[in-house]
Amino acid sequence: MSLPAGPEPPVEAGSGQLLVHLRSVLPGLPGALRQVGTVILEDPGWASRATIVELGERSGTSPATVTRFCRSLGLGGYTELRVGIATELGRADQAGWEVGIGADVLPTDPIDRVLRTLLAVDLQAMHETAAGLDVHTVETVVDALVAARRVDFYGVGGSAAVLEDMQMRMHRIGIASWRWSDVHNGLTSAALLGPEDVAIGLSHSGRSTETVEMLACAKASGAVTVAITNFSTSPIAELADHQLCTSVRETAYRSGEMSARHSQFLVLDLLYLAVAQRTHERATAAFAETAAAVAGHRTPQRGTS
Repeated sequence: MSLPAGPEPPVEAGSGQLLVHLRSVLPGLPGALRQVGTVILEDPGWASRATIVELGERSGTSPATVTRFCRSLGLGGYTELRVGIATELGRADQAGWEVGIGADVLPTDPIDRVLRTLLAVDLQAMHETAAGLDVHTVETVVDALVAARRVDFYGVGGSAAVLEDMQMRMHRIGIASWRWSDVHNGLTSAALLGPEDVAIGLSHSGRSTETVEMLACAKASGAVTVAITNFSTSPIAELADHQLCTSVRETAYRSGEMSARHSQFLVLDLLYLAVAQRTHERATAAFAETAAAVAGHRTPQRGTS
């Protein structure tokens, strides 16, 4: 059941996803290239207007380094970089949000301002996550889940809480699944997987050592492995057969892990619904049976017996 992973498609300047892609790959870039990327993300509006010399000077590098940076993103040159940044800024402006708005939450902000900022940030993250998903990869993962003998979910900390909901929903529609957050128990399960099984690791940073270790063990056992992470060059993404990336930025008072949940749920919901859709009869019957099993534990509505 092992499924081949296709190469990640290069970012296109006019796709409106250049900054999203840059945030995903930034931690894996070499030092000088990472300096260029950091400057762009700190002030994309300025970067969209700057010359190649100005960007090199502000990042403490050189025009030659900026050119290498462009090529590392799959771009033909600096003009494509500026077009890509401008396209994404234009798309954000049209949608009514501000790139980097999360930095605007201040201790003195009134609650209505905090609410608007929170809504804008989370909606933007979900839109960018949806736009950046490779539908072919999603379909391949869904095919594997539908055919799986069993599914293991691996995650620690906040990721474990997110996966607890996903594991229960999959279980309710007849997909044999387990969620592991303790590395010893997770490794024990992963060692018993095989080519007919699927293992999914969730880590915002992609660097949680326990999650990486459990997913690596599952891969060594022959299982189809899937990484859900915010960073496409992270250790968990590089070891998995397939990667599904979120697009999340840290905001004031919320770490990346805290900010990531809505986008992570979006990806997991997509997998769940697609699996339920493809196993309609089995899923519908299983859902009805499990709903009936817990019906007696609901408080009756007023006016009913």
